[in-house]
Amino acid sequence: MASTSDIRNGLCIKFNHDIYKIIEFLHVKPGKGPAFVRTKLKSLTSGKVLDNTFSAGHKIDVIRVETHTFQYLYPEGDEFHFMNAETFEQISLNKNILDAPDLLKEGTNVMVQINTETDLPLSVDMPASVILEVTYAEPGVKGNTATNATKNATVETGANINVPLFINEGDKIKIDTATGSYMERVKE
Repeated sequence: MASTSDIRNGLCIKFNHDIYKIIEFLHVKPGKGPAFVRTKLKSLTSGKVLDNTFSAGHKIDVIRVETHTFQYLYPEGDEFHFMNAETFEQISLNKNILDAPDLLKEGTNVMVQINTETDLPLSVDMPASVILEVTYAEPGVKGNTATNATKNATVETGANINVPLFINEGDKIKIDTATGSYMERVKE
C-alpha cells in the first residue's frame, strides 16, 4: 500500500474495482482545511477518463508493472498487434488502450506496461513524437498569412492533422503524440 505522497504520472493503481493509470495530478494545500490530491485517472480496461480527489494520506493500492519494448506490426479491426522486441512474442491490444492509435505506423517501437501479477498488458506509451509523410494536403490560399493560418492534412496512417499552409503532399512532418499536433517539417 502506498499513500497519496507516492502519486506520480504513469502510476497504475487499483481503484473502484478497476485498474487506472494516473494521467495528471496536483497536490493542493488550501489555506484553510486539509490538503488533498486532485487526479485525472484513465481506466486501462475501458479507456474512460475520470477525475478524482484523494485526501492527503489516503492509502492507494499500487499495481506492480514491468515495461517492455514492443514493435507495432499491423491493425485488425479494433485490435492492434505488437511483437516483443526481445522474445518475439506477439500480443494484440484493443484500440481503447492506446492513446493515439491513428498515429501508429508499422514498425514503430512503443513501451508496453504489463501487470506482473496477471501478465496482462495494461497500457501503451507512444514515443514523444512520430515522423509521418503527408499523403493529402489541401492547397494553401496565397495571401491568407496575416495570422498563424493552418489547413487540414492527412498523413500516411490516416490521421488528420492541422498543419501550416506551406506543407504539401509528400512532405514529412513531426507530430506530437500527446496532443496530435504538428511540430515541424522534417528535412531529409
